[in-house]
Amino acid sequence: MSFSEHLSNQLKLVGQYIALEPLAESHLEGLAAAASDGELWNLSFTGVPHPDNLAKWYADCLEELRTGRQIPFVVRILETGKVVGSTRFYDLEPSHRNLAIGYTWYAKSAQRTFVNTEAKLLLLTHAFEVCNCIAVFWHTHHENKPSQQAIGRLGAQLDGVIRNHKIMPNGELRDTFCYSMLDTEWPEAKKNLIVKLAV
Repeated sequence: MSFSEHLSNQLKLVGQYIALEPLAESHLEGLAAAASDGELWNLSFTGVPHPDNLAKWYADCLEELRTGRQIPFVVRILETGKVVGSTRFYDLEPSHRNLAIGYTWYAKSAQRTFVNTEAKLLLLTHAFEVCNCIAVFWHTHHENKPSQQAIGRLGAQLDGVIRNHKIMPNGELRDTFCYSMLDTEWPEAKKNLIVKLAV
């Protein structure tokens, strides 16, 4: 199978504790509840949708999926069935065998738990071991220190900063911190993620 065929709109990744499911309209109620846990839309450096804007957010996700630019997931805890957030593959580059992971957000109660550790383990395993990627990238807001720290803990390297990269919905300018992990770095990073998940 090709790189693109391994990244179909029906891709589902299941781990020990969570599942990453293809985004569907049936998930919107759970996503609204997850976003409301901590009122995450109030964080200026993230793109978490307000429950009132979920329909547009969902339509935008479907358009990105339709054009092959992104693969959006919802994050579900297997034991409870509860939807606790969302994440994506994006900037898919089949000819260069790379992609990015991002647009990630979790309900406040799911933050700093096993959820992100296993989500990244599932996503990176699929990218490196199924899609045969040579690199995976992350991009984050210059003010989003928790995200920068989390990406660093994965074993990714800070490559640089793109200044005035984006204009945020509130009109503020965003500098983007750019991180990467290479296929040669993945085996050690995988060991560390497995250890963290077992703690």
